[in-house]
Amino acid sequence: MIKTDQAAKRLRQSEKRRLRNRMSKSTILTSKKRFLAAVKENDKEKAGSELKEIVKLLDTSAGKGLFHKKTVARKKSRLHKALNSMSA
Repeated sequence: MIKTDQAAKRLRQSEKRRLRNRMSKSTILTSKKRFLAAVKENDKEKAGSELKEIVKLLDTSAGKGLFHKKTVARKKSRLHKALNSMSA
């Protein structure tokens, strides 16, 4: 049981943040799945537009502290590598 008003407020804030972070991560994963499906279908134009969207989402999340900047760089690198492997 929470004993102070301060602790109750921190609990409310952390729950709100947890849900917001979870929603952002879910959006990124959904976008990544759409990108990988486009890569699998060999649809370079669709994959390129999906990649652009994912990169924007990842950069935004890194700026907000959802992911570390090097984690985002690694994810973007792997996605670009997948896109470039389509033409080969």
